[in-house]
Amino acid sequence: MKFKILLASVLVIAGCQTTKETTQVDTNQQNTVVEQPINTPVVPVAPIVKKPQPVVVKLTPQQQQDVWDRIAMQITTKIPNNKRVQYYRNWYLNNPRNLEIIAQRAQPFLYYITEQVEKRGMPLELALLPIVESSFDPHAYSNMAAAGLWQIIPDTGRRFGLKQNSWYDGRRDVVKSTAAALNLLEYLNKKFDGNWQQALAAYNTGEGRVFSAIRKNREAGKPTDYWALDLPKETSSYVPKLYAVADIIMHPKKYGFHIPPISNKPVIEVVKPGVQMDLAIAAEFAGISTRELKDLNPAYRRGVTAPNGLNHLLLPIKDVKRFKRELAQNRNASIITHHHRVKAGESLGLIAKRYHSSIIAIQKINKLKTTNIHIGQSLTIPTSPISLVNRQHRAAINVEAQHYVVQSGDNLWSIARQHKTSITKLKQLNRLSKNTILKKGQRLKLSTAAVTKITATKHKTIIYKVRRGDSLSVIAQRYDVSVAEIKKWNNLASSKYIKQGQQLKLVIDKRKVKA
Repeated sequence: MKFKILLASVLVIAGCQTTKETTQVDTNQQNTVVEQPINTPVVPVAPIVKKPQPVVVKLTPQQQQDVWDRIAMQITTKIPNNKRVQYYRNWYLNNPRNLEIIAQRAQPFLYYITEQVEKRGMPLELALLPIVESSFDPHAYSNMAAAGLWQIIPDTGRRFGLKQNSWYDGRRDVVKSTAAALNLLEYLNKKFDGNWQQALAAYNTGEGRVFSAIRKNREAGKPTDYWALDLPKETSSYVPKLYAVADIIMHPKKYGFHIPPISNKPVIEVVKPGVQMDLAIAAEFAGISTRELKDLNPAYRRGVTAPNGLNHLLLPIKDVKRFKRELAQNRNASIITHHHRVKAGESLGLIAKRYHSSIIAIQKINKLKTTNIHIGQSLTIPTSPISLVNRQHRAAINVEAQHYVVQSGDNLWSIARQHKTSITKLKQLNRLSKNTILKKGQRLKLSTAAVTKITATKHKTIIYKVRRGDSLSVIAQRYDVSVAEIKKWNNLASSKYIKQGQQLKLVIDKRKVKA
């Protein structure tokens, strides 16, 4: 038995020796056995190198390429998603062409307006207010006599420093009217204790009406926030329209909407020539079309800048250097000029009278220290701007048919009397029988006499409903017409008073009417 156990132990030891070798090592510890590892190839391990993550630089609003993005990033007002906002948002989304046209009109002005709103620390959606007010049309003119991008009425314009006369209307001056509109909005915001929605409502309808609506709700125990106030329909739609536009501008991808981009950089500059200028000459000096210059400077009513120091111009930045260079090279010849060679017996006074100019103007443009001139001398004669306007007016005279659009309540007798013609002539010109009944909107030929294209093509007749507190002078001032014209258009006797609710016909410049 002991033999079998000994044999088994030997076999186990022998089996172990076939798998590995052991070596006795002389160490401080007795019987220490060190195992020799089997030789296997060593595979080098590549170090793990982390790729550097790209640093994402977040652009500030002012660094954006598109000014719409600059505005959108800074709108912090919470836009409510109520029915009124939804209605106008859907309208804009379903009529994309509207905002496309607005973007085209806004291109010269949006950057400037955005900068002005930012400088004052006002809510950035206010930069979008001209979209609601005028569709960014600088020539816009409403039936309530509001004018310009910000649709400012005459009294409010004068109250906030906008001059208005036969030469110049500050409400259409983009720079001046923007300052006035933002001043007004700041004033209203303070009046309504920082409530921008109530301030905007007051901008549209007047602070008195908004305060009255707030007082009425308070007395009835109702909420006094904008959405709960009983306001005119237009005013109730005013803030929702602005918020709808702001929401679309903020989330164009969400709504699948694309609005034409506007470069986030200045494109216009105010230039002060220091002289009264004909706009056609100013455009020529700048190298742009007269139409483009007038669109940038719609405040000037007569095709020339004003004679009382209001002669600043908005020009594309890229064209300012050329304008200044041309103006200097032409010796500040800022209005239409003529070249005249002095003849025997002529004096500066005689020459000035002939060209509707002045001695001082001739001296200035020709750098004459005295009034002495000599035969054969060549003079540059500046034409009076008033003479220029009259000449432009006469040039527009053309022989064409004059027409009238029938209004409610019209008949042949009233039309004939108003236009100093006869019923018989009206019938002949329009091939009307004696039993013909006129219809509202019907177009009647009045004559084929010489009339001005200006009157025929640029004016339209509107019906104005007299309001409480109105007078003929107030209405005339509001629509930039005369009391005599209103009386003529409506066959009013000098002693006749107008009444609240009475309808008056007014002929106003249709280029200025808000679309």
